[in-house]
Amino acid sequence: MANWSKQQLLKMRRNIHLAAKSLDDEQALETPELFPVWAPGVAYLVTERVRYEGQLYRCEQAHTSQEGWEPDKTPAMWTPVAEPWEEWPEWRQPLGVQDAYNEGDKVSHNDKHWISNTNYNTWEPGVYGWDEAEEENNE
Repeated sequence: MANWSKQQLLKMRRNIHLAAKSLDDEQALETPELFPVWAPGVAYLVTERVRYEGQLYRCEQAHTSQEGWEPDKTPAMWTPVAEPWEEWPEWRQPLGVQDAYNEGDKVSHNDKHWISNTNYNTWEPGVYGWDEAEEENNE
């Protein structure tokens, strides 16, 4: 095993973080350890990704983090990076246009599947703006 200097290790770490930024969401989900853990007092830029309580999040609004602004508590600032292969992710209440659902988006809610029939949809499925998906028959 090579003997790496602290300087070399810091350069490698910086390069790994730079390379991780170029990963798409699917690749990022395969290697979430490449992304830093969310911390208060850090200036985050739009599209930066962090780990928090086992979930990978993408920054939607540039800000300096602080206690109480954890990713799971501030959907206007952070969006969970979803599994791209998950066809029916669990619905979550949007706080505004920045995280609203668009026409054609699919979700699961109350043991049913729903498809948004409008853009900028912040309504709960079953209330307005959603069509219940027909169950596929697997005969």
